[in-house]
Amino acid sequence: MSKIAIVTDSTAYIPDDICKQLNITVVPLVVIWGNETFIDGITIKPKEFYTRLATAKVMPTTSQATIINMHQVFEKLVGEGYEVLGIFISEKLSGTISSATQARAEMGAAKDKITIFDSHVIAMPLGFQAMTAARAAKDGASMADIIKLLEKTRPNTNLYFAVDTLEFLHRGGRIGGAQRFLGTALNLKPILTLEDGKVAGSERVRTLGKTLDRIVELVAHKAQGKSKIHLATLHANAEENAKVLLEKATKVMSPVEVIFSEISPVVGTHTGPGTVGLAYMVE
Repeated sequence: MSKIAIVTDSTAYIPDDICKQLNITVVPLVVIWGNETFIDGITIKPKEFYTRLATAKVMPTTSQATIINMHQVFEKLVGEGYEVLGIFISEKLSGTISSATQARAEMGAAKDKITIFDSHVIAMPLGFQAMTAARAAKDGASMADIIKLLEKTRPNTNLYFAVDTLEFLHRGGRIGGAQRFLGTALNLKPILTLEDGKVAGSERVRTLGKTLDRIVELVAHKAQGKSKIHLATLHANAEENAKVLLEKATKVMSPVEVIFSEISPVVGTHTGPGTVGLAYMVE
């Protein structure tokens, strides 16, 4: 039986204990802040990032995971006797899949031991896909079987999230279909989602409380009739709101798995502080 190792990227921001438990390797993206370069979630953590962002005069930018980091991870895992399955952030949101593809091409004959999969998502929806693959690998599934499982899982993982302002998405060029919400009145909270691998506008709601309720309703609609639902909140320096959201969602949907996750500095660069969302995977 072949051994299969799962690799993902830091935008998933899967809690460390789960990565260790499921043997998931994370390749970090990069935050560039003026003359400084940080490794996402390693040399800059969310709390430090959002504290600094609150008073920053120069705004950070981001860069995809590097080819060299991808190559090092692939080389190590193949050297340990693994086939490698890389599951990464949507190709329409980042060049990380391009880095992975180039790193794979540099592996020579060993490149056939590496498979790249576009999650079409970001944050914990990506995390759920990586976790699903890792659990299947631990159970002895083949690469072909895991890819089939991911192709079924991918349309059933997504998120709804609310941002304090669309300016961060606009500035970073990731606003996508949410462009139509620019100029929204301050008392209206845009609820966003992902469609076709890009950010899309869902609707606008008055007040934070109603926004959290509506996010729960939207996810519950997606979960309707499904036997199992996995939930994860995600937040950018909005821990209390995320706790409220997860409590509301858990009461309504009785999930089989619940994860409390932060938004990584790279993703936070584009969403801005105050963002809170609910990711789901349904079976």
